[in-house]
Amino acid sequence: MVRLPISVIERLKGRPPSLGDDVIEILPAAVHLSALERPLYLSRVAAGFPSPADDHVEKRLDLNEHLVKHKEATYFVRVKGDSMIGAGIFDNDILVVDKSLNPEVGRIVIAVVNGEMTVKRLMRNDGKVWLVAENPAYAPIEMKDGMEFIIWGVVTNAIHAL
Repeated sequence: MVRLPISVIERLKGRPPSLGDDVIEILPAAVHLSALERPLYLSRVAAGFPSPADDHVEKRLDLNEHLVKHKEATYFVRVKGDSMIGAGIFDNDILVVDKSLNPEVGRIVIAVVNGEMTVKRLMRNDGKVWLVAENPAYAPIEMKDGMEFIIWGVVTNAIHAL
């Protein structure tokens, strides 16, 4: 669950996206997830010359264990837009976001800028903070005095269909 100030919720309602055309849909919190265990096989899949398959299961694999490091601080969002395609984040992907991680320079973050949510890479140059898209069609966004700027978490994984 993500808690938002009422003022931010009111500003987000019914507003068209303008920061790189990214719209974030918040999905149910990871806190409420049950184990999702599936078989993990001993043999690795060849990405080159194929090898015979091994029928031995190594163990059960829980995807939450691999995608969610801090259960209470993790949430999911769905992306709308193409501003982060260079980072492997595509329209309709689900992002795993960890609020407990420090938003270090170079990391991809979920941010609210003047009441609008976006996903961008956090950068710093000449003492200025920037949110940078991974698509040359979108200009970087410089954080200036007087702008509302809140980082809601660091993106740790992107899940998308092939």
